[in-house]
Amino acid sequence: MSTREITLDTLPAVVAENDIVLLDFWAAWCGPCRMFAPVFERASAAHPDIVFGKVDTEAQQQLAGVFGITSIPTLVAFRSGIVVFAQPGALPATALDELIAAVRALDMDEVRAQIAAQAKDEQGAEAVR
Repeated sequence: MSTREITLDTLPAVVAENDIVLLDFWAAWCGPCRMFAPVFERASAAHPDIVFGKVDTEAQQQLAGVFGITSIPTLVAFRSGIVVFAQPGALPATALDELIAAVRALDMDEVRAQIAAQAKDEQGAEAVR
């Protein structure tokens, strides 16, 4: 599967309907973005079960703002609707493959339990204040 353009309007459905979604936040004027683009495209061909989305930060400024994008390229990974990775910087192909393997290997029940525990801790800290 090739990469697809993601917008503020299309993102919710893409994330809801797919187990793993990788987003590449980029801009045409960004040299590192242009260097990372073929790596991302090759990975999309090698992993047809994953959605590889491209977010043009110039055209989708509001979406970039939602994610707090301050440096590009930035890669964001969703698994089962949860952001499990977000980091700026162009990854080499081997690092992207390792990230994909790590996202696939996540125990999502454990991830959800950690999120719930963190929310509970935050509520407790808020009650103490």
